Amino acid sequence: MLLAATAALFVAMMLVLIRLFAGPTLYDRVLAVNTFGTLTVLLLGLLGFITERPDFLDIAMLYALINFVATIAILKFFRYRALGRRTLQDED
Repeated sequence: MLLAATAALFVAMMLVLIRLFAGPTLYDRVLAVNTFGTLTVLLLGLLGFITERPDFLDIAMLYALINFVATIAILKFFRYRALGRRTLQDED
């Protein structure tokens, strides 16, 4: 059963990669990258369960936090064209 779940995750990751390269808009591609990161977290958790190594769950949680922060940063950059604070000189 666990091997079937792993295979299903790999199939889902391949479908998301197809959406990443064929996405008509930028936001479709950002969503595909976020979904791929989420599927990677699931795969890490599943592999940690299969190999009986609980330290994989720590790595999966760290990757989930990085995935979340990176998605927010990418969307902010595409909206404002900057990641830092804006100054009065930037507005001129």
